[in-house]
Amino acid sequence: MKLSYLPALNASLNAICSALLIYGRVLVKRGDTVKHRRVMITALLTSALFLISYIVYHYSVGSVPYSKHDWTRDLYFAILIPHTILAAVMVPLVLTGLRFALKEKFDKHRRVVRWAWPIWMFVSVTGVVIYLMLYQL
Repeated sequence: MKLSYLPALNASLNAICSALLIYGRVLVKRGDTVKHRRVMITALLTSALFLISYIVYHYSVGSVPYSKHDWTRDLYFAILIPHTILAAVMVPLVLTGLRFALKEKFDKHRRVVRWAWPIWMFVSVTGVVIYLMLYQL
């Protein structure tokens, strides 16, 4: 099966997730908690689809090396390294925030997502940047 479309799909899912995260934040600031909940669950599902697609692609293809050997190489790794570390940190934070929200423990939810949201946003946006650098430069 040809999987060459998956990196573009992954970047698209990351971009959609970023937009959903911003919209979800706007909604909660407006006090529209019903829409906020729906949008954030959609963001979580989008990230889960990304993760599945990412695993399928890299299980099949393996690691994709950065092919350029110019100044962009250092920039690429300066983005990739924190992206990778924070992607691992993000998962338990997001799931903990979700658990508190579903249990209606909103004080705890806010304390967790104060950290989870910017990390999730960073990971989603840098995922798109990494795709662009790896496949479009």
